[in-house]
Amino acid sequence: MSPPVAGKPRIAVVGGGLAGLSAALECAEHGAAVTLLEGRPRLGGATWSFERHGRSFDNGQHVHLRCCAAYRALLDRLGTAELAPFAGPLAIPVLRPAQNGSPPRTAWVKRDGLPAPFHLARSLVSYGHLSLTDRLRLLPAALGLRLVREDDPELDRSTFSDWLAKRGQSRAAISRLWDLIALPTTNLRSDEVSLALAAKVFHTGLLTVADAADIAWSRVPLAELHVEPARRLLESLGAEVRSKARVSELLLGPTRSGEQHRVTALRIEGSGSLLEADAVVLAVQHGEAAQLLPPGAGIARSSLERLGTVPIVNVHFVFDRRVMPHKLAVAVDSDAQFIFDRTPAAKLSPAERATHQVISISLSGADAEIGERPQALIERQLVALRQLFPAARGIEPVDAVVTREHEATFRGRPGTAELRPPARTAITNLALAGAWTDTGWPATMEGAVRSGRAASEVVLSALGRRSRPAPYRQEVTA
Repeated sequence: MSPPVAGKPRIAVVGGGLAGLSAALECAEHGAAVTLLEGRPRLGGATWSFERHGRSFDNGQHVHLRCCAAYRALLDRLGTAELAPFAGPLAIPVLRPAQNGSPPRTAWVKRDGLPAPFHLARSLVSYGHLSLTDRLRLLPAALGLRLVREDDPELDRSTFSDWLAKRGQSRAAISRLWDLIALPTTNLRSDEVSLALAAKVFHTGLLTVADAADIAWSRVPLAELHVEPARRLLESLGAEVRSKARVSELLLGPTRSGEQHRVTALRIEGSGSLLEADAVVLAVQHGEAAQLLPPGAGIARSSLERLGTVPIVNVHFVFDRRVMPHKLAVAVDSDAQFIFDRTPAAKLSPAERATHQVISISLSGADAEIGERPQALIERQLVALRQLFPAARGIEPVDAVVTREHEATFRGRPGTAELRPPARTAITNLALAGAWTDTGWPATMEGAVRSGRAASEVVLSALGRRSRPAPYRQEVTA
């Protein structure tokens, strides 16, 4: 860290993902001398970009909803919100692959002008991937879910699928509809995810405000959307941003009046050098946090380890022609899941822009796929694409690449709630940030940003610089 500026407290933020970037920005904007330390060569955490053969790719497809007020506020702060526009009112084509010579079938999940939760009623009644009996049972179950109290501790003692089954939802209804929402937002299917997390998703995204689930995603690489803009803003505020600076230890120093212990320095791996700090935000994955937390933090290492992890795998294709007519589609009864046209963000050459299409298939809850060979994944997902989109048959991709996040999210099973720690620790000048902390949200970009903001409030308050966060701006309906 640079020599301290007179009157400015020194805050070290460990971890350069969305949680760390958000915490660092908040602290810097409230007058702290901030040093952000990232162990990897790049910032971004689980949201990063790379180049291959002159084209840009993200490690995975990251979307956000209109209800993600904290993340949208971050983009507004960075001046990049217009680079991730909303696609319009919620309207998702749901495809079933061709079978026995029949063409692929398409049904839609879309909202209309009715108030929530009835804004989805028409599409649910006409949802052709389910029997009439299953369709008629959807709305009563949705209304029942709307009445569930999110603060009921009993919700974290059962799975979402158990709750759905008790309300007449068939296996087909769960896999072909309910999992379309639960799986990408919680990274687990309904038969494993906690009812508490699923209820949060459906309450906030679908059942309370009609436009809350409108979808937006970046039209540029994520590095251009929030990673590099955040770095530039931090540096303009006088913060120091250091990559390849992995922290190996948090050191406790002499006590102050009324305190049992406090963090006074951080040890940098490799060099062994010490970085003095008046406060620390630990914004790394929960497994790494379990190793770094010093004695007396009041967080049980075993609890963090029990949170577990769930991987996400993405398969990216480049075709020399358009093969998918949608910007976004979802597949059921298929090896594919969410499918995105990523052409605008791929930075194609002028010669390719008029003809080529870049498609990314995002596979959440990818326990089965994470250890699969890249070529096997590519071949299997190519078969799935051809079953869904006849235009893809008989042609080979120009390029294909697999990206993996082995520890993309915590594993939000029943019992998870009591394992997620708050931002505040028992060490007054040490705070935790990360989508795995107790944000009230599943492990999403929104949860990560909210966690960084909460951690910054803790350390700023500990240093006598109590922050007054501006309220999140509500999005205007597209």
